[in-house]
Amino acid sequence: MNSFCVSIRWLDNRYHGQNAIGEKEWPPSPLRVFQAVLAGIGSQVGEVEKMSAGLLWLENQTSFPTIIAPRVEEGRRFVRYVPTNDSNKKRTRNRQDRLTDKPVVPTIMLDHPVIYYLWPLESITDKDRRSLELLTQEVRHVSSLGWGVDMAVGNASVITAKQVKTLPGERWRPMPNTVTEGTADKGLRVPISGTLAALGSRYKEFLGRGEAEVDSPPFTVCEKVQYCRAIDPPNRHFAAFSLMVPGTTRERPFDMAKKALTVAGMLRHATTCAAERTGQDEEFINQFVRGHGESLDADKHISVGNSRFAYLPLPSIEFRGVGQALVVGSARRAMLAVLEGGCEYEVKWAERTLPGQALIPDEKRGTGDKCKTVALLSKVSESKIVHYIGASVTWATVTPVVLPGYDDPAHYRRRLKRGTNSEAQQRLLEHLHDRIDVLLRKAIVQAGFSRMLADNATIEWRKAGFWRGTEFADRYGVPDHLKRFSRYHVRITWRDEKQRPMELRGPICIGGGRFYGLGLFAAELR
Repeated sequence: MNSFCVSIRWLDNRYHGQNAIGEKEWPPSPLRVFQAVLAGIGSQVGEVEKMSAGLLWLENQTSFPTIIAPRVEEGRRFVRYVPTNDSNKKRTRNRQDRLTDKPVVPTIMLDHPVIYYLWPLESITDKDRRSLELLTQEVRHVSSLGWGVDMAVGNASVITAKQVKTLPGERWRPMPNTVTEGTADKGLRVPISGTLAALGSRYKEFLGRGEAEVDSPPFTVCEKVQYCRAIDPPNRHFAAFSLMVPGTTRERPFDMAKKALTVAGMLRHATTCAAERTGQDEEFINQFVRGHGESLDADKHISVGNSRFAYLPLPSIEFRGVGQALVVGSARRAMLAVLEGGCEYEVKWAERTLPGQALIPDEKRGTGDKCKTVALLSKVSESKIVHYIGASVTWATVTPVVLPGYDDPAHYRRRLKRGTNSEAQQRLLEHLHDRIDVLLRKAIVQAGFSRMLADNATIEWRKAGFWRGTEFADRYGVPDHLKRFSRYHVRITWRDEKQRPMELRGPICIGGGRFYGLGLFAAELR
């Protein structure tokens, strides 16, 4: 697929732009580029309306642009003294009264100071072609991006997918529908239909304000979109609960190897009951709560991907014994999470609704048995589950990963048992190792992480656990449809493209059965 590429090259490697609330903004938002193009046009001689016709095409695009930006670091803070804008103060000869301090922390670009904005082009009509030609001319009028001191030059062209792969820099991809009321300040502003007209009206209001000092409200004719780099994991939301013995203040323990699936099933049933009781629609209950993309009377299961609740029993990780080593124990807590970015509203609903819900085993449901409730859900502080949500470079499983496919389709193990020479055995073992490695990296991608993270991670696996207290991998219960696939305890050290260690936050759960707590990782915190 071709893309329309707008590139901006700074004349210096420093950038000073801020977002709507005065915080540092990186990468510069698509709206900022839109405004820079409009400002460049306005500095030329001619009718702005005719010269800015290409921007109308840009604001009507339904796809958000991908951004390829240089790597950056925070520069040294310094203070500038600028004339105050408060016109109500009396004129004074005292210089200190006429100036106000303005702290500045520039963003320093570590690579070539060029940024690219890529709008996908599924097809190009004659009308589109004329608009793109106009827009290409308009982009060349850009003189700065950021503050006035951030001088820059612009260019634009239609490029192929092959050319996109050669562009240097970090890939920032849009994450639609992930900006909520609590995260709005973190989103980048993107132009929408009507942005150009609204900017024109705002400029006319500015010219007509006279000498009165009027603060302009934030510009709102735009959309806020969350962007993340390819190396960034999705921002996963979760709600955590303690499993309490009814009528007491004690937590109820469950054996992880034997009862983890039972806990996950009870939590799923409790969430379903809460959703029905609060009047949630059938689609939400069927897809997001139960994880079924098909209707209830359909024969074939349809996956809904990671856009659903995952029910994760959490074994305790505590210091025990001589030397106070960390040991994995029974499950006394559980987490309800979504293993992809966004979905904050759904998780917040669960966090409000589920405390006090009863966990009821399958065999006790609907029997009228007074003792059918085995545990009650109670909200738990994040400090109790820090190993599952903290940031760490290295993570290891507390429940085994079920591989997303056969690890031995060519029957290497059977051929090893027949007795072959050492060289042949070595080749067979290498083939088996490579097959497991490929499947584990596939499981990482299926769990919502980027291909870059999967390809560069250092992965270890074995049947015995990496955490003290974990059982042998084959002793954990798995659903019937997954019993034919091998399972292993896994340790992952996350690395970037240059093999530098990088910290990721949890929860992390991969492989088959990840929506019931299989393949759950805990952070090896420092």
